[in-house]
Amino acid sequence: MKDKLYLMIPGPTPVPPAVTAAMSRPIIGHRSAEFAALIERVNEKLKKVFQTKNDVFVLASSGTGGMEAAVANVVNPGDKVITLNTGKFGERFGELARKYGAEVDEIKFVWGSSIDLQVVEEKLKADPTIKAVFATHNETSTGVVNDIKGLGNLVDQHRAVLVVDAISSMGGMDIRTDEWKVDIMVSGSQKAMMLPPGLAFVSVSPKAWNVIEQNKSPKYYFDLLKARKSLGKNNTPYTSPVSLYYGLEAALDMILDEGLENVFERHRLLAKATRAAVMGLGLELLPPLEYASDTVTAVKCPENVDVNNLRRTLLEKYRVMVAGGQAELKGKIFRIAHMGYASKADVLLTIGALEMALNECGYKAELGAGVREAQLVFLGERD
Repeated sequence: MKDKLYLMIPGPTPVPPAVTAAMSRPIIGHRSAEFAALIERVNEKLKKVFQTKNDVFVLASSGTGGMEAAVANVVNPGDKVITLNTGKFGERFGELARKYGAEVDEIKFVWGSSIDLQVVEEKLKADPTIKAVFATHNETSTGVVNDIKGLGNLVDQHRAVLVVDAISSMGGMDIRTDEWKVDIMVSGSQKAMMLPPGLAFVSVSPKAWNVIEQNKSPKYYFDLLKARKSLGKNNTPYTSPVSLYYGLEAALDMILDEGLENVFERHRLLAKATRAAVMGLGLELLPPLEYASDTVTAVKCPENVDVNNLRRTLLEKYRVMVAGGQAELKGKIFRIAHMGYASKADVLLTIGALEMALNECGYKAELGAGVREAQLVFLGERD
């Protein structure tokens, strides 16, 4: 018998049995009164998780589809925009904006560092015609969380709208969409939201609607004006993935039943234990602790260890899957996710497997040292 797979990558993440069971319910018509009632319930629950008074649109796509929807509905050819690149997914916003003809000022920060708000402020002051600022809240490629609250307060003083990718943090970290003055917030289903891939979520502020209503860029499937019109009737413009909606409501119920603050604290604790464990093994984190993510931990691989061999050993011998680095970090780091349907036991098992795999790959890790550090965090004996 093949051992159970422990999926410790930053998406797709494990799906709870309650969500899987919900998705197995019989299909109903996507234009039925029953489905309209489901859409209405889901929208209200999404608002609570997003911490917004604005509607949250559900798109049948991956998170990248939500990012494209944000770009397509804001950017006209020739518009000036700023994209903030602290990793692979911040880079993606720049790629999307160029596809829609924007004049992109891409501010690239060192991968592993966070956004420098002073640099953004200087750019906005220098050019009042900038239409939008695109940023990533939680950069899974580097394990960095950016200060969206500070960025929102900054951008709010200008005509630009703020568009944020919270795909890997929504449902796992405290994200106050309205309080932080985020105009378009994008998330996805397959991360901390505890669903399979296939849904994107987009909230839109009144300030952003003013921009969207003037937008002339060609779009069809990702037209948010069509989505707004349909949602007013508790419907969607096109065929909805009914089974994923069932799962979405079940996942939202799990999050809200646990309580948002309890969910956030659980993720903080798992992240703290994971970081303590890897440092207890003599390994180095990529980002400094002050802006390390609560949903994924990025670790520099020891110089004498091949990261692909380490990941292969973890997977093939211990059935623990962790992620590697991307782009310029490929071959340099590995990443352990602890988001969504994740527990203390998942972290302890992963660290125990990591200790053995490191030894097998040539790095003399003290067996039990990392697990002990994680245990001390969970017992409240580490600050």
